[in-house]
Amino acid sequence: MDKDTILIVDDVEINRILLSEYLGDDYDTIEAEDGEQALDVIFNQHIIPAGIMLDIIMPGKGGFEVLAELKADPATANIPVLLITAADSREVETKGLKAGASDYVPKPFEKELILTRLGHLVELRKYQQNLEFMVEQKTAELMRTYEQTLEVLATVVEYRSLESGEHIKRTALLSELLISFLVSDPSCTDFHDYLTPSVTHSIVRATTLHDIGKIGISDTILLKAGRLTDEEFELMKEHTVIGCKLIDEMLDKLGDNAGYMNYCREICYYHHERWDGNGYPTGLKGEEIPLSARILSIVDVYDALVNKRVYKPAYSHDEAVEIIREGRGRQFDPRLVDAFIAVAPNLKKIEDRLGD
Repeated sequence: MDKDTILIVDDVEINRILLSEYLGDDYDTIEAEDGEQALDVIFNQHIIPAGIMLDIIMPGKGGFEVLAELKADPATANIPVLLITAADSREVETKGLKAGASDYVPKPFEKELILTRLGHLVELRKYQQNLEFMVEQKTAELMRTYEQTLEVLATVVEYRSLESGEHIKRTALLSELLISFLVSDPSCTDFHDYLTPSVTHSIVRATTLHDIGKIGISDTILLKAGRLTDEEFELMKEHTVIGCKLIDEMLDKLGDNAGYMNYCREICYYHHERWDGNGYPTGLKGEEIPLSARILSIVDVYDALVNKRVYKPAYSHDEAVEIIREGRGRQFDPRLVDAFIAVAPNLKKIEDRLGD
């Protein structure tokens, strides 16, 4: 069984030799003769010890400076540090403990005291790491359940509209493809800082609930095989408001456990807004419309065009792309349309694979 590694940091060689001898039966040891060497071992050689025995008074970078750098980095902040102190240095010991040291051992060294204190610290850290791992696993499991519940809820709405549940998958994949192009396109640098990997993931996941409000629309309107009357269309437009209210209730009762429910809200509420300000429900225009909603509006229209609906036949890919192109600067963000056209061949591949 592999031994845990302990880093011994002391400028006095005899101290390092003695400590290595004391610890040798239970641990593998690495030695550093000053603070700079100790930090090099950890940050440049990428050796993360199970514990550190750290002398305070050393030439160059002293123990407190080393301790401060360790605590400032999340990767090393929780490594147990056992300070090596002089026998009459209560003030120094207190200062070290306040600075984040786990414990201390006085000089001259007592083998049993060192092994006991170090052993307790190493085992406690292992317990903490195991507990953190279990919490992360449980959190990830709850997150998967939460996301799957949202996906099932959204799929119910799609089936009620006589649409395939694949529409949800397609809009997510199409959105991801469009965002990937924006992030890589040198002409879209103003998008780059916003579309971080975390934000991108959130937007893509949030597309799931973009039409959740249709659950509150009458079947006579939702399933009508033909053009809606002006009155019916006004009622259909309410699905954005209904969906927003549903998501607000989720946020109020559950919080943003998924980490992307606020994006769900803005996509749901604003994805029928138009670049020229003639959309609904609020009449926002241009960059007043959240970027997430501007992205979804294009891929949602494209997917609706190339798949059959109760109120229309399926358009060809080329016909759909031309309709999106004609909406440039009117219905859609011009730069997003340019990006859409650039990735259109790959969009078609997704539709060919997952289309209704």
